[in-house]
Order: sequence, then C-alpha cells, then structure tokens
Amino acid sequence: MKSNWEVSYDYHLQRYSEINPTEASERTGIEFDSEVSGFNIDLLGFRIFAKFPEFKLLPSTDMTPETLYNFQTQVLAMRVLTTGVFAPLTGTFKAYRELPWGDVYDQNFNGRCIKRFAYGFGFKPDVFSKAAELLGGKKIDLGDVAYEFDFMGGIKCRFILWKPDDEFPPSAQILFSDNAVLMYDAEDLAVVGDVIISALKEPPSPCFLAF
Repeated sequence: MKSNWEVSYDYHLQRYSEINPTEASERTGIEFDSEVSGFNIDLLGFRIFAKFPEFKLLPSTDMTPETLYNFQTQVLAMRVLTTGVFAPLTGTFKAYRELPWGDVYDQNFNGRCIKRFAYGFGFKPDVFSKAAELLGGKKIDLGDVAYEFDFMGGIKCRFILWKPDDEFPPSAQILFSDNAVLMYDAEDLAVVGDVIISALKEPPSPCFLAF
C-alpha cells in the first residue's frame, strides 16, 4: 500500500504535467525559463531547477543539500506550482497553531519540528548559526538566537532558539509568514519545517560534525 506522500506525489505529478507554465509562473512568482523548459526555484539560498512538463527536480550545484531536492521537497514543489498562489509579505508571522487547521495538528508539529529543532541545536547554538548562514539565513533579534529563511514560493520562516539553563531545557519556536497559507496546507507546512531542519543538519553544513 502506498503512503500518503506517495499518493500525493502521483496526484501532483499528473496535475503538474497539465499546468500552463506561464500561468503558473504568474500565479506563484516563480520564474519559468522557456528556453530550457523549467522553473527556477529559489530555496534556502540555493537555486533548484524543476523540469517541465516531465517533472524532475535538479540542484544547481554539487553543494546543494540533498534535502532540497528529495522526495518530500519534490511533492512540495509540485504542489506550489500546481495550486500555490503568491501574496506579498505583510510582515506578520504566525505560529503553526495560528494557521488554518494548525490547531488540529499542532501537537504533531510540536514533536516533529519544534522539539527536534530545540534538542538538535539548543545545546549548540553556534552550530545552528553557522548552518543557518550556509542556507542563506538572516539573523534576527528574537530569542537567544534566531534566523529567518526564504522558502520556495516567497514565504519566510523564522527559527527561534532559547538555550537551556539550570532550570529549563532548550526550547524553540517556528514562525511562518502569513502568506504561507496560500502556498501550503497544514501538513505541507509541517514538511517545510522538516525540510529546513534536515537541511541544517546535512553536510557540508558544519553541524554535520555534531551529529
């Protein structure tokens, strides 16, 4: 039996082949290059190429983390290009539970992403900083250390870390720009969190040495 993500992959693969690439580019703000027939996707400081109409996600350099073109990211890319709608940033960021249907899945997101991020980097914030900068992260003044990342489709994600002390373990928060709901649903945004955390942990990131 196929997993939910395998079913989603097959569904979006069919829809992807049927889109009008010019319309998709205008709708999402993602550039379509007609000369080589594909979309240029900017993702965490790297450029990823999505072939069209036969879908394939390709890295631009051999330094691109594999996470940025793995199976889950492929599904996200097809979803964005088939149904996503770009909206300008308003400067407002929301926690996962504040997003539509986010309260239903918040407990899952907390374990899947928040705790994974907090315990993966809370004891080594300097490693998080170095890895974040390799992924084009912009340092922001929140928590003990925080970075803002550009994800595909013009959304931004803020990863905020609080270091442990004598009384409390490390803690974290992940915020999404409010235009994210026009590109992704609640399950997709949990995967967005997964993708960013996995990319932070992946070589050639310096944090690879810490895991």
